[in-house]
Parts: sequence; structure tokens; C-alpha cells
Amino acid sequence: MISRRNFLSLLFASCFTLICWLNFSPAANALGGKLPAVNQPAPEFTLPTNTGDGKISLTDLRGKWVVLYFYPKDFTSGCTIEARRFQQDLPKYLAKNTQIIGVSADDVDSHAEFCDSEGLKFPLLADTTGAVSKDYGSWIGFVSMRHSFIIDPEGILRETFVKVNPSVHSQEVLARLEQLQSSAS
Repeated sequence: MISRRNFLSLLFASCFTLICWLNFSPAANALGGKLPAVNQPAPEFTLPTNTGDGKISLTDLRGKWVVLYFYPKDFTSGCTIEARRFQQDLPKYLAKNTQIIGVSADDVDSHAEFCDSEGLKFPLLADTTGAVSKDYGSWIGFVSMRHSFIIDPEGILRETFVKVNPSVHSQEVLARLEQLQSSAS
């Protein structure tokens, strides 16, 4: 006869295996593939925005540097910290001819409430189907992963950030942007 402890261990292991199989095996195809290649054209996108401009496309931003950051969900702690830091540094980005763009699977109404609540002055794009997140290798099941990309004024992807600490990320992006801009001139 199997002991209670062994039974619980076996049950736990079986549940863990099942969860891993359900979450990782089928989702491997839903992750959207690998990250786009640096020094190649960034994947094009057109998504609805909360700013009243209707939609924003990457081509609309030619001539500017773009910091495109993907995040999981409006109003969550890490996402709020990250957005606040980008907002805090926004004047420095603007001085460097750089547009900050946030992307998540939240809808335009959620983005509008989030921007109002946090005083955000940069657009958030609604990738409700995850299509753009998949193009950027930043989709996991039903939310965007915390990834960021620097795109140059010609639409070429110049930097990718995948291990993001929301508290210091804006400063890391700003430092790398300065390096890229100084080497481009």
C-alpha cells in the first residue's frame, strides 16, 4: 500500500507534469517564434492607440528613434513601475528625438484609464490578438512578455532587451540609446 506522503508526492509530480505539458508544449507554437534580428528591419505594425490618433504604425514614426516596449498588463505593479519610469524620463527621450511606445494585450479603454491614472504622456497600443507581440517574439499564451526594442529612424532594429527589471529599465534603455545615437552620428 502506498503511503499518504508518497501519494501526495506522486499527485504533485503528475499535476506539475500535466501543467508543464499544457502550458509549454502547445504554447511553443503560440510564442510567436524567435526575437527579430538586430540590424534588420523591425517588424512592421499598425495598432489602435489610446491617444485619440486612432492607430499608430511603425512607418508613421520614420525619422524618429522608437523605444517599443511590451508589457504584460495595465495596472499591475511591475508594469506600473516600468511605465512611471519611462514617463519620468520622457523629456530626456524627447530631447533625443525618440518616441516611447508601450504595447500590451489590454484594450484601448484599459490603456486610456491606465494613462489617466498614471499621468502617462506617451501612447499605449492595444495588441488584443497578440499578433504584433508574436512578431516581436514577445507573446506568451495570452499576455505580452516584458521585452523592449530600440528602432532607429530608418526602421532598423538596433537593440533588444529581454531581461527587464522595471525599476531601472528606462535608465538602461536611455543609456543604450545614447550609445547608439553617438555611434550613428
